[in-house]
Amino acid sequence: MSTPETSRFVRIRVELVLEIDDEEAVTGAALQALADDTDLSDAERADSERAVTEDTAEALAHLVDPFGLVSVVPGVELQQASWSSEQIDYDPDSPEWDLDEDDGGENDPEDEEMTVG
Repeated sequence: MSTPETSRFVRIRVELVLEIDDEEAVTGAALQALADDTDLSDAERADSERAVTEDTAEALAHLVDPFGLVSVVPGVELQQASWSSEQIDYDPDSPEWDLDEDDGGENDPEDEEMTVG
């Protein structure tokens, strides 16, 4: 009896909608994180500081750390991650925001590729 080969790679898709009730706190935390980042060049730091100061969504993207989310999970190693943020119009009562709805679209688990990225 043989065991079918399965991929060791798994893609997890997460979509979060966050309400920012203190833009100054988010921007301040992002600026502090940039100041603490010793790997950034002066030019990269200046560009990033400008971006987080001008756009709270950009500041939030600098604070989100997918590596930190999985670093405590035993037996896994993050191979690749990407994320972005954008300001949106959000209506929790709208059917388009129903996360439990099985639309059979691009987020259908049956259609997921077994890669991380």
